[in-house]
Amino acid sequence: MTLLEEPDFGTPARPGQATVEVTVDGVAVTVPPGTSVMRAAAQAGCAVPKLCATDSLEAFGSCRLCVVEIDGARGTPASCTTPVAPGMVVRTRSEKLEKLRRGVMELYISDHPLDCLTCSANGDCELQDMAAATGLREVRYGSGVDAGANHMDLPKDTSNPYFEFDPAKCILCSRCVRACDEVQGTLALTIEGRGFGSTVSPGGTDFLSSDCVSCGACVQACPTATLQERSVVELGLPTRSVVTTCAYCGVGCSFKAEVRGSGEATEVVRMVPLKDGGANQGHSCVKGRFAFGYASHPDRVLAPRIRESISDDWREVSWEEAIGFAARRLRAIQAEHGPGSIGAITSSRCTNEEVYVVQKMVRAAFGNNNVDTCARVCHSPTGYGLNQTFGTSAGTQDFASVDDADVIMVIGANPTDAHPVFASRMKRRLRRGAALIVADPRSIDLVRSPHIEAAYHLPLAPGTNVAIVNAMAHVVVTEGLVDREFVDARCEGFDEWAAFIAEPANSPEAVEEITGVPAADVRAAARLYAGARNAAIYYGLGVTEHSQGSTMVMGMANLAMATGNIGRRGVGVNPLRGQNNVQGSCDMGSFPHELPGYRHVGEESVRDIYNELWGVEVLDEPGLRIPNMFDAALDGSFRALFVHGEDIAQSDPNTAHVEAALSALDLVIVQDLFENETARFAHVLLPGTSFLEKDGTFTNAERRINRVRPVMPARTGKQEWQIVCELAQAMGYPMHYDDAAQIMDEIALTTPTFSGVSFAHLDAVGSVQWPCTTERPEGTPIMHVDGFVRGLGRFVPTRYVPTRERSTRRFPLILTTGRILSQYNVGAQTRRTANVAWHPEDLLEIHPHDAEVRGIADGDRVELSSRVGTTSLRASISARMPVGVCYTTFHHPVSGANVVTTENSDWATNCPEYKVTAVQVTPATTQAAVERGEAPVGAGRG
Repeated sequence: MTLLEEPDFGTPARPGQATVEVTVDGVAVTVPPGTSVMRAAAQAGCAVPKLCATDSLEAFGSCRLCVVEIDGARGTPASCTTPVAPGMVVRTRSEKLEKLRRGVMELYISDHPLDCLTCSANGDCELQDMAAATGLREVRYGSGVDAGANHMDLPKDTSNPYFEFDPAKCILCSRCVRACDEVQGTLALTIEGRGFGSTVSPGGTDFLSSDCVSCGACVQACPTATLQERSVVELGLPTRSVVTTCAYCGVGCSFKAEVRGSGEATEVVRMVPLKDGGANQGHSCVKGRFAFGYASHPDRVLAPRIRESISDDWREVSWEEAIGFAARRLRAIQAEHGPGSIGAITSSRCTNEEVYVVQKMVRAAFGNNNVDTCARVCHSPTGYGLNQTFGTSAGTQDFASVDDADVIMVIGANPTDAHPVFASRMKRRLRRGAALIVADPRSIDLVRSPHIEAAYHLPLAPGTNVAIVNAMAHVVVTEGLVDREFVDARCEGFDEWAAFIAEPANSPEAVEEITGVPAADVRAAARLYAGARNAAIYYGLGVTEHSQGSTMVMGMANLAMATGNIGRRGVGVNPLRGQNNVQGSCDMGSFPHELPGYRHVGEESVRDIYNELWGVEVLDEPGLRIPNMFDAALDGSFRALFVHGEDIAQSDPNTAHVEAALSALDLVIVQDLFENETARFAHVLLPGTSFLEKDGTFTNAERRINRVRPVMPARTGKQEWQIVCELAQAMGYPMHYDDAAQIMDEIALTTPTFSGVSFAHLDAVGSVQWPCTTERPEGTPIMHVDGFVRGLGRFVPTRYVPTRERSTRRFPLILTTGRILSQYNVGAQTRRTANVAWHPEDLLEIHPHDAEVRGIADGDRVELSSRVGTTSLRASISARMPVGVCYTTFHHPVSGANVVTTENSDWATNCPEYKVTAVQVTPATTQAAVERGEAPVGAGRG
C-alpha cells in the first residue's frame, strides 16, 4: 500500500453540465461554464505549473507561474483566473512560457533557504516540484544570506502544539490566509505589511494566542514547509495511506491516515482530511486532524483484568480467563436472580458492527431485552419525536443541503464548538447571503463572528424551548403563513394542531414572560423562517436534554411541516448528533424496545426474522432503560451490567445515584480504552480498540455510513466484536463471525434500510446514506421527498409544561452545560492529547452581575451546589449568558458537572435534563472546598 495522492485541479469545480469545449495542447476537453483554463488543462492531462492555486480555494492569480497562451488573446494570461470560452485553443508549453516561468521561479528561490536536503518537507514541497517542472538550474539574482535583503532570518513560531510556522520559508502565496477564510471561516490569518515587508500574521500575535482554531486548513494549503505538522518534522514523511473515518463528533469526517512502518511498528504521521469525504470534503477540525495521539497513550489498557471485589487490586489475566470469569459470574447471577437480572449498555463510540453484536448478545445469550445506549442520555428524544411526526428516527438532509438554505435556524446547538466542520460549511452559506436565527440562552459564536451576524438571537430562558417554538408556530398559523398546499397534500392532524397552536396562550406576547424573549423578536423570526424559499432547522442537545425534549422535537417538526420545509434541498429538521456513532448505535437496535432498524420488539413478524436467524426466541416485552437499570440495581432485582465503551459514572446525571447503583451490582464488566471512572466499580476490565485499529462502519448525523478501516493491528490482540462473541459463546450461545464484513452482511440481511449496504459496496462508492437498498444503491441524501416514511406527516399538539427544576431562594441560578471545540465528550480521548493546551480545565461561566453580588472575581475557585450535590471549579466572568444563568463544560472528571445535575428527565424517553439545573454559586473559601474541586468526580455525556 502506498500514499494516496488526490489530484489537485488548481481551482474548484463549477456546477452544471459540461457544455464548453476547449482544446488544450491539442487535446479536446469539455467542461462546465465558468471552469478555469487551469482546471480544463488538468482534466485534459496537461498540468500547468502553479504555486498560489489549489482546488480547495478560489483562484487568486498572484504567483504568475500558471501563465498560458490562448489563440486570439493578448499576452500570457494566468490560467487560474481565466475562464474557458467555447472553441478556446490553449497552449501550456512554449519557449516563451518556459522562460517566463523560470524567471518567476528565480525570484521565489532567491528569497528562500536552499536547505532542501535537510528540510522536513523534502519530497513533499510544491516549490521544489515547480523548480523542477520549470527546469530551473540557476538563480541569476543570487540566493542565501549574503545575497542582499531577504527574509531568511525570521524566527519560527512554535507556540502551537501541533504545527510550526517558519516565515523564512514563506512565499506569500496567501493560500493559508485564504484557507482560513474560505474553508474554515475563522479569518484568523492576514497579510501584514506591504511590498518586501509583507508577512503572514495570525493577527499580530503567535498562533496559540490568536483566533486560530487549529483546524489544519492552513497547514494543508501551504505549498512549502512554512506551515508543517510537528509530527512530520519529528517522524519524517509518511509512506502509505489508509482511508478511514474520524471517531470524534457526529459529522463523520473521512481522513487519510498517513503512516510509516507496518504491523506493531506502525506510526501515524498525520491525519489528512479526504477531499472526496462525503461529510467533510477535505476539511477537518483540531480534534480529527491532530488529536489522535490518545490511541498510543501509555494509559491504554492492553490486557484484561479481573478482581473478585471492587476493593481488591486488579489482576492482569489472559483473555480466556477474563471471558470465562465474566461468563461464569453472569450465568450464576441469572441462576439466582432470574434471566432479567443482567443487561448491557452499548457505545456510540464503537462501530455499527460492534454495537450490533452487543445487542445480539443481550437478546440471544442473556435472553432478555435489557440493552440500552448512551443515546438515551443525549438524542433519544430525536428518535421518538421524528418517528412520531415523520416516521423515521433520523434527520432529513445531507450536510450539503445547507448550501441551498435561505434561512437557517440553529436551536440548542453550538456548531462551531461541537460540530466545527459542518459549522464551517454553514458559515460559508451565511456569508453568501443566508439569514440566521439563533435560539439559545447563550450568545454563541454564531450570533456574531467575522462577517456573520444573526438576524435574530432569541436568548430564551433554559427549559422554555417548547414555549418558543409554539410561539413561532402561532405566528405562522394566525398570520396566514401556512403552506396549505403542502399540508393538505402530505400531512394529517393539522386542524387539531392549528386550533391548539392558535390559542392565545401560545402567542409571543403570552410566552414572553416565560421565555424572556421579546414578542416582537419572536414574531419577526417566525415571519423570516416562514417566508423563506428554503428554511432549515439545525438543533443539538440544547433541544433534547430537557424534560420536554421529545415535545420540542415534535414542535420543530410541526413548524417545518406547516411551512412546507421538508422533502427538498435547503430545508429539513436536522439533529447534530454528539458522538461519532450515536446515529448508528440507535440504528443497530440498542434500545430496549427496538430491534435493528427501529422496529418494535412487539412486532411478531420482525421477531420472527431474528428468531429464525439466531435460533432463539426474542422476548416481545421491552427491557430496562439505563435509569431503570440503576433503580433496579438499588432495589436488588438487577445484578450485573456489561458496559461497552461508555463511562456512565462520568457521563450520567446525579453522580451519587449512579455510583450507588454501580456499587450495588454483583458484577460490572467494563470494556474501554482506559481505566475510566466506571471501572472503579468494575470486576472485569476488558481492553478496547481505538478507531485506528477498528474494522467496520460509523453512521454520522446525516445517516451517512462510512467505512472505518484498520490503520494498525489491534494492540490488544482482539477486535471488540470478537470479544463480545467469545463472551456469548462462553455463556453457551454460539456466536461467530469470520470478520466484520460478515456482521454487516447480517445487518443488511435483516434490516430493510441497510439492505443495500456491504463493505464491498462502501469500498466502491465511498459512503452511502440510509435507506440504502437495491432500489436506491447510492443511498438517500434527502428524506421524505415524495411522501413521509409513515405515509402522511403527523402534526402533534405540543403543550408547554414547565420543568419541575426551577430556581429558588436557596438555588437562585440556572446551570446549563455544553461543549468546547478542543475537547470531546467526557474528555477521555482529548485530555490525553495536546488539546489540553486550549482547555486544561472546565470553567464556570457566570454573568458579571451574578459574580459581583457574590464577590467572585475572574479566576476564583467557586463552589457549585444543587439539591443533589456540590463540586468546585474556577469561575470565568462572561456576559455570554443572561443574568441568572451560568454555564460550564463537562470534559474533565475533576470538575464534576454531573455531581450537581438531577434525575429530571424527558417524559417520553428518560433523556436527562442536563440543560436545566437550579444551583447556587459561592466563593470556595476553605481549603476543603478547594480540595473537593480537585476530587475525581464525574462529568459529561454523549
